[in-house]
Amino acid sequence: MNAIGKRFSISHSATSKFKGGLRGYFEYRDLGIKRATRGKVVAHVIRARPKKAPHGKWHKHDCAVQFVYVLKGWADFEYEGVGKVRVRAGTCFYQPPNIRHRELRHSKNLEMLEVVSPGTFDTQETKAPVVKRARKRRR
Repeated sequence: MNAIGKRFSISHSATSKFKGGLRGYFEYRDLGIKRATRGKVVAHVIRARPKKAPHGKWHKHDCAVQFVYVLKGWADFEYEGVGKVRVRAGTCFYQPPNIRHRELRHSKNLEMLEVVSPGTFDTQETKAPVVKRARKRRR
């Protein structure tokens, strides 16, 4: 039997299907990495579903590593402690474990490659983070 992470895997777009998944406004194409690594890592292509908009709910993912590379289109996110961020084709971003975030909007042609470890992780809806406002100086 092969050691963990030593299993060969291949995924061709011509023979792969997009399916529903974590978010109803996205479709996901599994790239076979979760099976090949016996659950250590999941990788999938995410694309916008036609006529579906993000719900904008705050949430977080309980994982060790999560990064995304934007293949097509753009998306606007908001992150706890960071603020609003626009990502576009060619952008790669890393989301620290358990950072609260939400998607605000995306282009119709959005496609992203997402890699997460472990391959199975928990996602929880959360309250909006409290924004600390700078105190005004007194004169």
